[in-house]
Amino acid sequence: MGPATAEEVVLQYEDQVRLAWTSLRRHSAHARVYLSMEHHWNSQGHPDPLRGTVDAPIDRHPTHDYKWAVVTGGKPSVTHYDTLEAFPHASLLEVHLETGRTHQIRVHMAAIGTPIVGDKLYGPDREIFLRSAAGTLTDWDREQLVIDRHALHSARLVFRSPAADEPTCIESSLPGDLVEAFPQFAG
Repeated sequence: MGPATAEEVVLQYEDQVRLAWTSLRRHSAHARVYLSMEHHWNSQGHPDPLRGTVDAPIDRHPTHDYKWAVVTGGKPSVTHYDTLEAFPHASLLEVHLETGRTHQIRVHMAAIGTPIVGDKLYGPDREIFLRSAAGTLTDWDREQLVIDRHALHSARLVFRSPAADEPTCIESSLPGDLVEAFPQFAG
């Protein structure tokens, strides 16, 4: 057998990284911290309370199998949040995951009345999602979404490094599109 092709090396590397990450998640304490900009669709205008925990089971949506929902009998799911800054029409939250379900932050924030800015799937208007899926978003839709993607950013990952057996922290600044969106909420 000849030398491995570049594609084979990449695939082996990706497989090793996936296995290492899976092992790391199972066998070491880790923390995932996200920053999220939330719309105010609840009656208070801000998350209520401003700091809290959403402890609600998540599973497939009962009627729309392409998304997830808070459902009785779902998998245990816990999300902690803290309001960092409250604007008139949105809030900047720091979000910590205790569990890691698919779309957990998006589902939990929508469930408490503060869907993530730009979230077409879990946002307050299902028609925007349908038009987005069909590629027919209107100018009004784009104005409501504020940005072209959901305003959720992985800000910090902390894990115990298997190589050094000590905590490792990886941080990432807010991307420019989220920074540029802030003034739209401040006024």
